[in-house]
Amino acid sequence: MKNYVRRGLVALVWLGLWQGLAMLVGLPLLLPGPWDTAAALIRLAGTAAFWQSVGLTLLRVAAGYMAAVILGTCLAAGCWKYGWLEAFLSPLRTVIRATPVTSFIILVLLWIRRGRVPAFISFLMVLPIVWTGVQEALKNVDRDLEEMTRAYRFTAVQRLWHLYAPSVRPAFTAACVTGLGFAWKSGIAAEVIALPLQSVGKNLYDAKVYLETADLFAWTLTVILLSMALEAVLKALIRRKGETA
Repeated sequence: MKNYVRRGLVALVWLGLWQGLAMLVGLPLLLPGPWDTAAALIRLAGTAAFWQSVGLTLLRVAAGYMAAVILGTCLAAGCWKYGWLEAFLSPLRTVIRATPVTSFIILVLLWIRRGRVPAFISFLMVLPIVWTGVQEALKNVDRDLEEMTRAYRFTAVQRLWHLYAPSVRPAFTAACVTGLGFAWKSGIAAEVIALPLQSVGKNLYDAKVYLETADLFAWTLTVILLSMALEAVLKALIRRKGETA
């Protein structure tokens, strides 16, 4: 309970600083206060278009994220098992990690429909995170335990379930949590540039263009709150899965 009280007090202090700075500036067009932002968010949340934009953005990001988690895990296992595959694909992983997300967005816009760009960008940003994390965990599996499973003639499924899965789980969950934040931020950035209809990113862009600063802050607050909610849900699912494992 004390932890919640402390967090609440910290939040109040920051809200107070925000309000004080807004009053000092004195121009809501440049810096709306927390009350103006809250009022704008309540107004937006009362429309169907708001929830349609939020829902479609979540679907786009979730699609890219899940595809990256699945393919990243498969690539990690393949590159760990076969050295030639690691040699062949490692340059691709390096390129993905080194290229700025904005460059990818602009390039992808030339090749696929703008509505699919956010999902693809989320996929690209998460893929190397899961790929690297799982592959490194596989490399660090205890060799003595591997030899023991062979001595006791474990089947491939038994080795996967009793040896590799427990050894990789901490790195896998860490990669999933980290990747979720990257997927969300990069997906929103892709929407701001690609401007797919009914998306959070397009609403952010429109609010900026039409100088609706309170709406811009409200949409930004929506992005932050959704990011926190998604991370909390993912951590809860991981915790529950760990308890039942």
